[in-house]
Amino acid sequence: MAKIENFKKYKHVHMLGIGGVSMSGIAEMLHHWGITVTGSDANCSEIIDKLVSNGIPVIIGHNFDALKTADIVVYTAAIKSDDPEMLYAKELGIKLIERCDFLGEITQAFENTICISGTHGKTTTTSMVSMCFLEAGLDPNIQVGGLLKQLDGNYKIGNSEYFILEACEYVESFLKFHPKAEIILNIDNDHLDYFKNLDNIKNAFINYAKLLPNDGLIVVNADDANCLDLIKYTNAHAITYGLKNENANFIAKNITFDKNGFPTFSAYKNGELYGNFTLSVAGNHNVLNALSCIALCDFYGISADTIKIALSEFTGAHRRLEYKGSFNNISVYDDYAHHPTEIIATRNALYNKQFNEAWVVFQPHTYSRTKNLLEDFAKALMSYDHVIITDIYAARETNTYNITSKDLAYKIKEFGKQCEYISDFNEIVKYIKNNAKNNDIILTLGAGNITDLGPMLLKSC
Repeated sequence: MAKIENFKKYKHVHMLGIGGVSMSGIAEMLHHWGITVTGSDANCSEIIDKLVSNGIPVIIGHNFDALKTADIVVYTAAIKSDDPEMLYAKELGIKLIERCDFLGEITQAFENTICISGTHGKTTTTSMVSMCFLEAGLDPNIQVGGLLKQLDGNYKIGNSEYFILEACEYVESFLKFHPKAEIILNIDNDHLDYFKNLDNIKNAFINYAKLLPNDGLIVVNADDANCLDLIKYTNAHAITYGLKNENANFIAKNITFDKNGFPTFSAYKNGELYGNFTLSVAGNHNVLNALSCIALCDFYGISADTIKIALSEFTGAHRRLEYKGSFNNISVYDDYAHHPTEIIATRNALYNKQFNEAWVVFQPHTYSRTKNLLEDFAKALMSYDHVIITDIYAARETNTYNITSKDLAYKIKEFGKQCEYISDFNEIVKYIKNNAKNNDIILTLGAGNITDLGPMLLKSC
């Protein structure tokens, strides 16, 4: 059970940006602990609807009345310092705390906070671990960075000492947490608007590994030299896994794929057969994710048979090579990939399926990432049969980088691949309907509103 004494001092917590993936999970946890929670958000969403249905009042816009009785205000990084509610809270003298700091305090309440981190694969692996703990009847608390149908959302409130948490490295927010166990999947060039270079990213992960207590656990990808290096910065018990590094504690062999691209493989632990596993998600990268999950769950005493059942029943998190439907015998998938490494992994997973030709509609995410990784994006996209580029999704940025999606389209063409730049989603729908053929696959790709395109395409046919 969580030790919540430190939170009982808060009779009323008000949350700005309560509809965020992490914020909503925090809100439900506090509500479960008997603390009054209110919130505000700029937009309606399914997450907001669920909060309200569970008895947490949310105002779309500004909720000044709730501030008058709040003991503390928790806000997301997206909330600006001149936000009217922020200003009013300061005027009232209410304590303000950013989400990651407050979540860090919550992680201290659990004996076993299990953090899953890495540049790629966090949501999928957090989901896999969660499924295994649920199947084992351990009743964990869970926060995932995406929607998981087995949770009917992105979080679960349990009554145990376990808190399974997706831990993001952006702005080093994971350094605010208090992990007992860490899975570190990979370390790659990303979020360069903040980190500037790979060395700074590596240093952040070094500091993250140092957070572990001596009786903790670190699980690292032995195929990634930067991950493997982290072991020397902690006295926690270390377990390694990999597909290529034969010296890893857990390795996968005999990998085969069915017509859907779903892998079956043999997992070996320290050279001995541990078990045979079949996944319901595609790609070698998910074999690697599953190995990390197996390694951690084995350490926590979950049986191989339980892990097998849980992994076979995991059909993927929202927007991870998610099947959306079909028209005219043409399949439509959607994926969150917004980094060249992720695009390649998704492409490899897709190409294990049986189909005619593959179409990708890619929406770059943030100007800084597009600028810094322009050639890498172009090379990653070239192996699709048909490439369509649409406008950059700005997210938190303004275009001070002098970059547009046309630059990416030009770069792809420079490398000798035909590419279409189409700004308007309706025009993309028309283009695909006029050109896609029987048994083709359409993949919408990116972390922005490109996810809306698949339903538009299906609805139009």
